[in-house]
Amino acid sequence: MQNRRVGEVLVGAGLGVLLYLLVTGYNIIPLLAVIGLGGLLYFFLEQKGVLHNSSMVNSAPRVELPFEDIGGQETAKQEIKEALEFILHMDQVQKMGIRPLRGILLTGPPGTGKTLLAKAAASYTNSAYVAVSGSEFIEIYAGVGAQRVRNLFKSAREMAKKMGKSSSIIFIDEIEVLGGKRGSHASHLEYDQTLNQLLVEMDGIATEDKTRILLIGATNRMDLLDPALLRPGRFDRQVRVELPDRHGRLEILKLHCRNKPLADDVNLEQIAKEAFGFSGAHLESVANEAAVLALRENSPQIHQEHLREAIEKVIMGEKMDRTPSDEELQRVAVHEAGHAIISELVRPNSVARVTITPRGSALGYVRRTPEQDQYLYTRSFLEKQIMICLGGAIAEEIIMGERSTGATGDFEEAVRMARRIITSGISHLGIICQESISQEVLSQAIRSIITAQEQVVRQLLYNCRSCNAAIARLLVENETVAGEQLRQYLSPGLQIGA
Repeated sequence: MQNRRVGEVLVGAGLGVLLYLLVTGYNIIPLLAVIGLGGLLYFFLEQKGVLHNSSMVNSAPRVELPFEDIGGQETAKQEIKEALEFILHMDQVQKMGIRPLRGILLTGPPGTGKTLLAKAAASYTNSAYVAVSGSEFIEIYAGVGAQRVRNLFKSAREMAKKMGKSSSIIFIDEIEVLGGKRGSHASHLEYDQTLNQLLVEMDGIATEDKTRILLIGATNRMDLLDPALLRPGRFDRQVRVELPDRHGRLEILKLHCRNKPLADDVNLEQIAKEAFGFSGAHLESVANEAAVLALRENSPQIHQEHLREAIEKVIMGEKMDRTPSDEELQRVAVHEAGHAIISELVRPNSVARVTITPRGSALGYVRRTPEQDQYLYTRSFLEKQIMICLGGAIAEEIIMGERSTGATGDFEEAVRMARRIITSGISHLGIICQESISQEVLSQAIRSIITAQEQVVRQLLYNCRSCNAAIARLLVENETVAGEQLRQYLSPGLQIGA
């Protein structure tokens, strides 16, 4: 209010001076032009936050989030809780002469719950919570980023004092933007100055502070961070927040489905099994999309089919209204049937669904379900993956007479698998140095691996050609074939092929 009154007095005095100059015959046009340009510059700088100390703190009330409401990250939660004990039991920490933890770095793929863990940490310690993004600190004006870092720590202390709390947690998302390696930005030193100020502020966190500050950073590009930021004394704990396993996916689905009307036929364990590789964000989207599909069909409850359809929508996107010609539809059906047959032969009970419904950029696809989550791969496993990739094109060749461009993505995936066999040192080349091996030798090795699997796939599909044709006809009629139905067709086909 006081600033507003001072502004009103200044405006009034300025108008009075201009009126006096006008009465005395002074040409005030140049003066008005200068004032106008000054006003535009002030407005521009004000919008950019240069002329005021923007704390970037959201004043909206924070919703309490307990760790129990975060599923699938038991290891990460346990590590964070152990680190937070330094805030909860500061008296004991001081008696032992322990330096307080200054920072916790959360690393891992996008959508795994790093932001939720930071919010839960604030709830767990009853701390004030300040959340910003790394991109908010970068400006073209020298010194602005460093000023914002100072204001951030100052605001965190002021917020804790205002809320009557003894600790405050600062969460910086996408910290790789703020904390990137110094010297990597050739245009100007604003990035480096901002990082230097962050390092200074972290070094200034002490045990004797009235308000204990803990910085939590989140990134999925740890390789971009400056080494000075990662040393002990700044980020003292580095917590990996990985993709959830099957049990974790089940817990996340239960959390996101607890406010949704589920039908009796819903089996969340099966959905968790089929959602291999999904992050927490993906699983939340699955639950949400299933509810949308049920609402679209005027169904009062969410059924198992809605959840399965939601998985496909999250993976591939919405159904497309493209209508392939009859010949293209037949070719797509043969192609997908070839993938499914080879998948069942090399890994029984792995196919969940085969469809020729266009989604995204795909005219059809086979959704497979792994028996268990797998993180290490043998050569035989990767060779079987290559066989599955080649099944569609070779099925087209055997039944339709020639291949099509629809197998381009399959071939790229097969090459990637073959390259992985070579670079992992489990090919006939043995252990190699990727930098020293020639492209010609690498290309020949990839071709050798793929050609060997191609011969095996061709023989298998030739023996199952009648079964392949039957499944393709069923796909043309129904657009979708469930894994159980596929296996009923496949068993007699194998007997004929034998």
